[in-house]
Amino acid sequence: MADIFEKRMTGELRRDFVLFLIGMRFNCLWKIHKWLPMVRSMPRMIRELALDREFGFLGYEMWFGRTTIMVQYWRTFEQLEDYAKKKSAEHLPAWAAFNRNLGSNGDVGIWHETFLVREGAYECVYNNMPRFGLAKAGEHMPATGKRRTAAGRIGMTGVDDAPIDISGKIPGLKQTGS
Repeated sequence: MADIFEKRMTGELRRDFVLFLIGMRFNCLWKIHKWLPMVRSMPRMIRELALDREFGFLGYEMWFGRTTIMVQYWRTFEQLEDYAKKKSAEHLPAWAAFNRNLGSNGDVGIWHETFLVREGAYECVYNNMPRFGLAKAGEHMPATGKRRTAAGRIGMTGVDDAPIDISGKIPGLKQTGS
């Protein structure tokens, strides 16, 4: 089991990076023979990407449901695109198989979204979480000082402008009860 960090943490990549969201949707759950090959192809790709840092893959998180989602972090868009088109890599045969076996018949949906993220143009916070998401793909550090607030983490302010204090109290507001 992953270590839980019982404090507020944040993550940083001190560079531009690519946020790539990819997934599939099981439109016809009973057609296992249609979607199972797709499901089996992703672990092979992730294994390949994790073994060769030259691809530019930094890390991922994944969730399963009727619509799956995988969040991936990449160094550059060019590296992501190069991997997608590389003839000797796992992705291109999987892409071709999808088009050959499913195409636009409606049985299985696939999707992706790509975001180019500029250095410092994002923020994240994790509380009582294992190392996760951007903090797993990049640097993991305490959300203290200028990193204590969302505005501070995204570089909009350098002061402590938190609307609540560490105990959960709202400064300047009379607290009642407990």
